Amino acid sequence: MAERDEKRDGIAARLMSVAPMMDWTDRHCRYFHRLMSARALLYTEMVTSAALVRGEARHLLAFDPAEHPVAVQLGGSDPGELALATRMACDEGYDEVNLNVGCPSDRVQSGSFGAVLMKSPGLVAECVAAMRAAARVEVTVKCRIGVDDQEPRDILPGFLETLRAAGVRCFVIHARKAWLQGLSPRENRDIPPLDYDLVLDMKRAFPDLAICINGGIQSLDEARRLLEAGLDGVMIGRAAYHDPAAILLGADAAIFGQEGRKTREEVVDGMRPYIARHLAEGGRLHNVTRHMLGLYAGQPGARAWRRILSEGAVRPGAGLDVLDAALAALPRAA
Repeated sequence: MAERDEKRDGIAARLMSVAPMMDWTDRHCRYFHRLMSARALLYTEMVTSAALVRGEARHLLAFDPAEHPVAVQLGGSDPGELALATRMACDEGYDEVNLNVGCPSDRVQSGSFGAVLMKSPGLVAECVAAMRAAARVEVTVKCRIGVDDQEPRDILPGFLETLRAAGVRCFVIHARKAWLQGLSPRENRDIPPLDYDLVLDMKRAFPDLAICINGGIQSLDEARRLLEAGLDGVMIGRAAYHDPAAILLGADAAIFGQEGRKTREEVVDGMRPYIARHLAEGGRLHNVTRHMLGLYAGQPGARAWRRILSEGAVRPGAGLDVLDAALAALPRAA
């Protein structure tokens, strides 16, 4: 593997990351996001260890070298299987391997992984120990503050302590409980109240750990305030997806102190050769442009941009002319 450089330094990139989001943060989305921020850490969608090890789905690990720094998020609860999946991810060149201990979906619960693992810190410790033994990069954990009837202030310190003893040094904490019974996965992203103070308390209680926060962060100003409060990183999810320009175009300057902000038009131009390659390989335009719908959110012409891409990109044989038509519908000053 190539020598790591500052751009691929996970510790630096951790200051701001884009959350792993199922059906959203695929390789096309990540390439698009990387054009807007050279520094933010990007995550894959959750990939299950079973799919990689038993399902021969190694293609799920594919990514473009331009995506660095990029982390893979694994889901699973079998230490041996997670170790094999971790080795595969390292062979592919990922900069970090993250274990999902926060997803509340029914499918994840039935597989005994995701947020339900908050109830089994000993098993999680076995998993991360096996992953670390197989890894050539850092193994991190993304978790909730608790699940169901757990009292977060009672259980979260012990959970972190158990995993610290297993060698984990970085946690991304979604500052909400997950209700595995009674709330849908969508409701679990909004209804349980946020508790940023608890996450900040965990940083004070465990100063040797890197503690990053996730959940409800809507702007770069909010991200900076949380970093200034002492947290090691901020992970932004839906806001970065639905209004990527507001979050990612300014992130390198606001969070990383690096100038060189691009325009939306420069980002679109940067996507052209990528889209052309995708189409030449037999892909569909919609696979890529569905992630670009929010690029002009809040700008004049945003509705026309979304409509033309949404309707035109799904048509058989759709090509770059659809992108040209969407751009042409924008006011010249946009």
